[in-house]
Amino acid sequence: MTNSIEELENADVILLTGSNTTEMHPVIGSYMKRAVKRGKTKIIVADSRKIDMVEHAEVWLRLKPGSDVAWLNGMMNVIINEGLYAKDYVAERTEGFEELKKVVSAYTPEKAEKISGIPKEDLIAAARLYAKAPAAAIVYAMGVTQHINGTDGVKSVANLAMLCGNVGIESGGVNPLRGQNNVQGACDMGCLPNVFPAYQSVTSPEVREKFSSAWGVDSLSGNVGLTIVEALNAAIDGKVKGLYVMGENPMMSDPDLHHVEEALKALDFLVVQDIFLTETARLADVVLPAACFAEKDGTFSNTERRVQMVRKAVEPPGDVRTDWEIICAIATRMGYKMEYPDAEAIFSEIGMVTPSYAGMDYERLAKGGLQWPCPTKEHPGTRFLHKGRFVRGKGLFHATEWVSPAEPPDADYPFMLITGRVLYHYHTGTMTRRSVGLNERYPECLVEISAEDAAKLNIREGEKVRVRSRRGVIEAKATIGNVADVGTVFIPFHFNEAAVNLLTIAALDPVAKIPEYKVCAVKVEKIE
Repeated sequence: MTNSIEELENADVILLTGSNTTEMHPVIGSYMKRAVKRGKTKIIVADSRKIDMVEHAEVWLRLKPGSDVAWLNGMMNVIINEGLYAKDYVAERTEGFEELKKVVSAYTPEKAEKISGIPKEDLIAAARLYAKAPAAAIVYAMGVTQHINGTDGVKSVANLAMLCGNVGIESGGVNPLRGQNNVQGACDMGCLPNVFPAYQSVTSPEVREKFSSAWGVDSLSGNVGLTIVEALNAAIDGKVKGLYVMGENPMMSDPDLHHVEEALKALDFLVVQDIFLTETARLADVVLPAACFAEKDGTFSNTERRVQMVRKAVEPPGDVRTDWEIICAIATRMGYKMEYPDAEAIFSEIGMVTPSYAGMDYERLAKGGLQWPCPTKEHPGTRFLHKGRFVRGKGLFHATEWVSPAEPPDADYPFMLITGRVLYHYHTGTMTRRSVGLNERYPECLVEISAEDAAKLNIREGEKVRVRSRRGVIEAKATIGNVADVGTVFIPFHFNEAAVNLLTIAALDPVAKIPEYKVCAVKVEKIE
């Protein structure tokens, strides 16, 4: 997030897209609802489903899944044509505007409506509302990113924010909501195939030299590694022989699970480090039991870049060790002596090699969380980014064209499948599905379908249906209403007995290599 969660309460407008916030991020959702209730904030919701936030929205843009770039370009078309953009900001703080203007000129409200299904009147109203707001925040999640053009979707969001001067101001900005606790922290620490901690590129000789010196090794590889899906593909091709999976459950969370299982079984050696015996761990050669969050000290970095301390509440059971102790022991046995007295010592090293964390230590964090960048011990942390100037100097517009989803509906598979989460469960259900209370509230997988489509298929509430794609088939009960749009079905991915990722497609965004989880073609059949 360029801005802070609490700033949402003072935004004049919030554009919410690709996020069912009240269910996926309920605390942040409560900030938004409170802002509307106070009368200051108006919300624009762009979502194909009639999610809870629609009830609080000034404008609801009911879009076709996978059309984000088109309708965002359509909004910018209106804003530029009506002269509503921040002219001085664009002239002084950005570059690439003319190319952007040229591309979005083709995305008239009429063209955007044809692609996205959003009535042009609603799109125009949303564009005017957003552009005229003194401070407007854009909030999005994986409904934007998990597409083959997810990177372009994010660039389009950034284009719109810069066009209206909303980056580098309080209560504005571009604000992605991260999918799990400490995903932000993992990325900050270099758990990506192309960077060291703090997003320092592995291809830079100067950066490699810095980390080689800090870690006491002669050299470090400058090769960019593989993403999850690429690694699994390489396993099938025989190019990856071993895989170490830590705190992740690809046998539930990755697309096209038949393909995932084939890849994992093709490995010579699979290690899984986790707190429970997950679906992936059941295929492992070695399972390393790790301590959970309440059984260790450390820090979590949340979606607003806030680094917060975690303190051990209970001892780990049996011979269970913390993640860092396991990693250090393995590294030492492999010939690199890795020893730390405690988690605080590791954080001290993080501050030495991670400029955005350099001003943090346990003493400061014990008094409350700090938002990076926090470069010195005197620095208070940064509530919002890019104040006065962008990190790169000028903000760069990226002119982007809309591309169709990899697998749109057709005569054989007429429905568009959307995947996601529900309030009562979390990710692959490794923890939440072991909770009696949560299972009572949401005990099984449900296929959400519109009343109109259910009537055509003669499906009644609670009846079992079969959902089939070109990759797999699952069976689950139907739930009928007005949340799902006509021609779409929504299925959560928490349930291994009806694992929706048996259906999803492994088509990748060419830049970020994110799979297109959010859209693929399926057919729905009533089970007689």
